Amino acid sequence: MPISVVSLRQLCFTYQSTTVLSDISLDIHAGDYLAVVGPNGSGKTTLIKVLLGLLKPSGGSATLLGTPTQAFRDWHKIGYLPQNPPALSTRFPATVKEVVSLGLLSRKHIPRRIGKSDAAAVQKALEVMDIVPLKHTLIGELSGGQQQRVLVARALVAEPQMLVLDEPTAALDPEIRERFFNALAGLNKEKGTAVVIVTHDIGGIGQYASRLLYLDKKVIFYGGFDDFCYSHDVTNYFGEFSQHIICHRHDRKERN
Repeated sequence: MPISVVSLRQLCFTYQSTTVLSDISLDIHAGDYLAVVGPNGSGKTTLIKVLLGLLKPSGGSATLLGTPTQAFRDWHKIGYLPQNPPALSTRFPATVKEVVSLGLLSRKHIPRRIGKSDAAAVQKALEVMDIVPLKHTLIGELSGGQQQRVLVARALVAEPQMLVLDEPTAALDPEIRERFFNALAGLNKEKGTAVVIVTHDIGGIGQYASRLLYLDKKVIFYGGFDDFCYSHDVTNYFGEFSQHIICHRHDRKERN
């Protein structure tokens, strides 16, 4: 039985009397690669913040690795990249390599120091995001897209039990985006890392993710892409043409 990394039961969240999430129940297990998709305003980012304990649910429950999210403390086991992280100041006195190395500190005991044994992990993260030539550059001197790649590398470097990434590819060019998705797939398959990625790239994420959550304030669908593709309920909700664009797999099978 796979380890449950996230468990949500009848989860609800309201903001100023407006329902943002309603009756969300699902489990995310070790080894899952989950794509979270849905229209603007569907509650995707709110769901991420609730399951990470950044927001308190209005009702229901949320647990991380068996612990209620509000009491969870083992944050070295979770890698997180929020949506639209703020650009770092040109005066921020740290190099790319140093910023990526910070991703290792949460799993270290006091005094927290980066040692020689960590060099390989940092180098691998730099290579994955194709930022090795920038490793001695001050982070504040980089463009917004380059900073995004550095922050993704920082989230990847400690190889956590779960990676939660909210629109991480928005500022990445297509080549780096594909390399990034492949790197996540490698972590997911080789290490059993649970990957949760919020994305608008509905047509492409089906090449990599194993499960799909379509959210529109409530769960419209949660399961495998093939189930999504052949579900009559989903067909009735989306229409057949849109359904197969989202699943991305059915049309490829038909061509083979």
